[in-house]
Parts: sequence; C-alpha cells; structure tokens
Amino acid sequence: MITTDFVPGSPSWLDLGAPDVEAATAFYRAVFGWQAEPHGGRDTGGYTLFRLDGKAVAAVGPLTEDGARSAWTLYFQTPDAEATARSVERAGGTVRVPPAGAGADDGRFAQLTDPQGAQFAVWEPASYPGMEAADEPGTLVWTELYTTDPAAAQTFYQSVFGWTTQDMPLPGGNGTYTLLTPAGCGDDRMHGGLMGVPADLLGPGGTPYWHPVFGCQDCDATVGLATGNGGTLSMGPETAKGVGRLAVCNDPAGAEFVVLTPEGEL
Repeated sequence: MITTDFVPGSPSWLDLGAPDVEAATAFYRAVFGWQAEPHGGRDTGGYTLFRLDGKAVAAVGPLTEDGARSAWTLYFQTPDAEATARSVERAGGTVRVPPAGAGADDGRFAQLTDPQGAQFAVWEPASYPGMEAADEPGTLVWTELYTTDPAAAQTFYQSVFGWTTQDMPLPGGNGTYTLLTPAGCGDDRMHGGLMGVPADLLGPGGTPYWHPVFGCQDCDATVGLATGNGGTLSMGPETAKGVGRLAVCNDPAGAEFVVLTPEGEL
C-alpha cells in the first residue's frame, strides 16, 4: 500500500519526461481526469503539476537529458539526498543528476541509475512533502521494476534504501516476483515489486526500467480511453488472481504505465 505519510525509501513523487508536454498533458487528462497547472502557478520551464480533485498526484516536464526517451520517473523519499547519492555510487550505481534544489524551497532531488541501468530518483522534502493522494483510482498504487538481474537489483536497493524483500512464485512456474517494503515497515506498507525479464523483452536497448501502476475503477474502460487518445496496449487487460484486472499501456510518446483495478473492486 502506498501512502502519503512518507517514510525513507517509500515512493513519494513521480513525473513524466515528455517530448511534447502539451500533448502528454492532454492525454493524461483524458485518461485519468487529471487537472493540470504550471508548477507554483507560474511558468517553470514547462514543468506541470497533475492534480486529482485538487490534490497533486504527479507531474510532467520536458525531456532534459541528451538521448532520453519519454518515460515516467519514480522518486523515493530520503532524509538526505547527498547521502543517498553517495550510497548509490558505493553500491555500483550512477548519479546522473547530482543533488540539487527544486523550487524556492520545495526540497532537493537527485536523478540516479542502478547498476543494471534502471533509472530512478530520490526526493528530500522541505516545504513540499510529495504527492498528496495515493492508493486510489487515478493515483499511484504500486511501483514495479523490470530487471535483467533480480538478485543484483535486490542487493543494490537493500544497500541504498534498506528495503526488505519477500519472494513469491509467479503462476505457472514463470519465475519469481519480489515484493518490496520500506525498512522497518510491515507488509501493509509494501510499495512495489521487481521481477526478472530477459533483455530482449525489455524494449529498445534491453535496459531495465521502473514503471508506475495507476489505480482505476474499470481497467477495460481506462484502456479504452488510453487507446482512444493515441496510446497503445502492450498487455491485457487480464485478470490476475489475488491482484485484480490490469493492463500495460504506453502513452503516445511511448512512456509505459500500468492500470489496475484491484481485485476487491472488481
């Protein structure tokens, strides 16, 4: 369960890097009913907040790194972005964007990459804690890592964030899915999972990646909105026992996300 009473290592923010911010904004407004406004009510280089019922749930901004493709970035809470960046380097990862301030006094962030190539970020809050709604339709309900080396990924993230892990077999003997929980928290605070995926199934370059899972009231209807507004469908919709009905989608620029109607809401 993802909550907004953030603890170190829990998901606290997410944003989308897009080649066309206006087009991306229009797409996600149509799919999730999000409202959009410039961050802080002013032009900040195209960085735009998404809100649902007035609460900030995500953001979109222009691509800022050379050669970057459109993708969602997940941010994990940290009390010290500098210390986390050093931990990433000690564990074999890369600091792509060193810790820096955001806004007048919103907080500090750093853009990072794990040793297998999956990109993520951390957020050290000041006046801006992070997303204001989670674990409900139209918001982040889960995070997921597809990686070529799940054992190495577990070691890395345990070293950086202290996450605890729990393995569970995938149906049909198709491997293992590892559940992720912030350090010191119970199973009710599980926030994501990781699984091994062969490089040839990971898309261009075979690079591991994180993607967000958004809740929805009706998976099939949400998929219809996504495909009807220029998105594409990679998998599903299908019903997973004990999970719910889900589908893997791509927005018009190719950024991947998952939509999920939890089992209890079907």
